[in-house]
Amino acid sequence: MIRLDKLSPGVKAEIEKIDTDKLPLKLIEMGCLPGNLISIVQKAPFNDPLYIKIDESHLAIRKETAKDIFVRLI
Repeated sequence: MIRLDKLSPGVKAEIEKIDTDKLPLKLIEMGCLPGNLISIVQKAPFNDPLYIKIDESHLAIRKETAKDIFVRLI
């Protein structure tokens, strides 16, 4: 299990665990839940923010937020 911010672009993973106390509610509503597929589409310069894909949703999140999402490589 690794943190999402350590995932390389293009690598697919499954969300294993999230820290619901630190994660914004909007991310949870958009499907950032254990069991869903996630991948990093692109990293901005200095790796912040991260452009991610959760199932069919695309969004950008801060690196600090990505540290609260733990994934398992597929």
